[in-house]
Amino acid sequence: MKAQIVVIHGGDTFETYDEYLDFLRNYKIDIERYRNGKDDWKPWLRKKLGGNYEVIQPIMPNKNNAQFDEWKLWFEKFIPFLNDEVILIGHSLGGVFLAKYLSENQFPRKIKAVFLVGAIYDKDDEGYNVVSFTLPKKLNLQTDQVYLYHSKDDPVVPFSALEQYKKALPNAQTRVFEDRGHLNQEEFPELVEDISKLLKKLL
Repeated sequence: MKAQIVVIHGGDTFETYDEYLDFLRNYKIDIERYRNGKDDWKPWLRKKLGGNYEVIQPIMPNKNNAQFDEWKLWFEKFIPFLNDEVILIGHSLGGVFLAKYLSENQFPRKIKAVFLVGAIYDKDDEGYNVVSFTLPKKLNLQTDQVYLYHSKDDPVVPFSALEQYKKALPNAQTRVFEDRGHLNQEEFPELVEDISKLLKKLL
């Protein structure tokens, strides 16, 4: 049976519809990304891990104006297809989604590990809060294997979010980067390295 990895991407959330419209008006398009089909490490991860792994990458509802209840409903549609020892990875808003979901809902499968990559905790770098994704006071990710990744120069999620997660999850393993921004790079060898080490024990 192939080891399963579920990756939840990031997104944005707003308190009001007017804030969302303002975001759309002021968003700066990176035209080269659309011309060249440039993407981050998520498609690369599937190719890199090869045939021994099943990498599942749900497209979450309306990522530009995300609502926790919508993401929860959609995420739960994938659970019947998951096996025990699944690895869950959340990037940015996807990280806080997993932290909230797992802390508030009993997951019906055994979780091998949870990776939070550049995860927002309560506010982004511009001071916007996570609204419906607000975390409970106590976090329980239902696994002893938690990994936190953050870069000091992240322009989207403040570096202080890492300290908040470390305080809430004191046993988590941490990787700190100096110059990776919001961890949107096309390749992510450190993530593959940590997954491979974990699954060598499993496979």
